[in-house]
This record gives sequence, structure tokens and C-alpha cells, in this order.
Amino acid sequence: MRTTQNVKAKAKAAAKPNPAPLLVILDNGHGRETPGKRSPAWYDMAQLMEWEFNRSIVERVAMSLGRLKVACTLLVPEDEDISITERIKCTNTLARGAKEEGRQAILISVHANASPDPERPGRGWECWTSKGNTKSDKLAEMFYQEASRYLGRYPLRKDMADGDADKETNAFSLLSKTICPAVLTENLFMDNHDECEFLLSEQGRDLIAHTHTKAIIDYNRQFGTNHI
Repeated sequence: MRTTQNVKAKAKAAAKPNPAPLLVILDNGHGRETPGKRSPAWYDMAQLMEWEFNRSIVERVAMSLGRLKVACTLLVPEDEDISITERIKCTNTLARGAKEEGRQAILISVHANASPDPERPGRGWECWTSKGNTKSDKLAEMFYQEASRYLGRYPLRKDMADGDADKETNAFSLLSKTICPAVLTENLFMDNHDECEFLLSEQGRDLIAHTHTKAIIDYNRQFGTNHI
């Protein structure tokens, strides 16, 4: 069980002085025991477990950011599922700690998608923010730019009703109840055979991780100051 002291200690460690003005909080959604978060059991390839995929992408992004001297922290280093309430609390503690150091925090939550209808698998990549015109929209815009570059063989799922591409909802409390710019990426559909094959491949994971890293670097270059 996590404690408030553990969260504060983690925030203090992540907020150590760093030459980069940004603190990137990486969230890998779901845990080993989360029910249902997996692909179909394919006849010709492995079954994808979302908890493992999410962690694989987050670990690759963290390694790339480390090489670039951009401060980052894993919100959920554990394999088990940590509650949304605890993740929101930890994110906000980290963001406040970054602000005290004169830095901005951003949150990236990584997922694989699945259709609600098993007879009609979905297609494509998308990025979610909370509702309204927020700084998260700028971050999402950079994700869409990089996704078009590195994942262009797949459709980009957009909602242009408010003039930008990101899809918006307040149903994801990790986006709507955190105090820093935050996006949630749905990285293709694990119930789509072609897309799941890509998600299982090393090349696919490298390209998805590179999409995330490049978007973060673009945001850091343009907005890497304290916006909280």
C-alpha cells in the first residue's frame, strides 16, 4: 500500500535540479491483474496484454528522455494496477514539487485501444485531453503531428469540432483532475489483427515510443517553462 510519505518522497526525488525545465510524468495504464485488458487469443500470434505493452512503451520513452537529459518519472513502476485516485494524488504532488523548482510538469498516460463491439474491431491512433481550451491541447497537437509522421500507415482518429484534433472528455479523471497539462494516448487497437501485430513487434513499439518522445521534445522546446 502506498502512503502519503512515499508520494512526497517520490516527488522530492523527481524534483531534483535538472538542466531541463520540464518534468515528464509517464503513466502506464492498468496492471497485470486488471481484467479484460488484452487482445483476443489470436491463432497465429501471441496475445497482447495491455499492462505489458503500456510498460514497454513507457520504459522506452523514459530511456530516450534520460539520454536527452529530460527529467522524467514513472507514475506506476509497479506491475499491479494502482487506483486512479492514488495516481491523481501522486501526479499533483509531483507537479507541485516541479513548480517549486521552477519547472513545469506534464503527464502522458499510455494505452492500447479496444472496440466496445467485438464483432467490429476499431482502427487507428488517437489522443485524449480534458474538455475545454487548455494547455493540454497544445501537447496533444504535437502528439498528432508526430503520429502522422511515424504512424502514418494507420488512421488518426480526430475530433475537429473545436478546431483542433484531440478528442476531449472529462470521463478520464486522470486528465480532468490533475493540475498539469495531461494527455492520454490510445495507441492503435489491440483487437484489430493487423494493428495488434504491429503492437507486438519491436519495430512497432519503437515507432510508438519515438512518437511519444518526439512530441515531448517538441513541447519542451516550445513550452518548457512553468505553466501551472
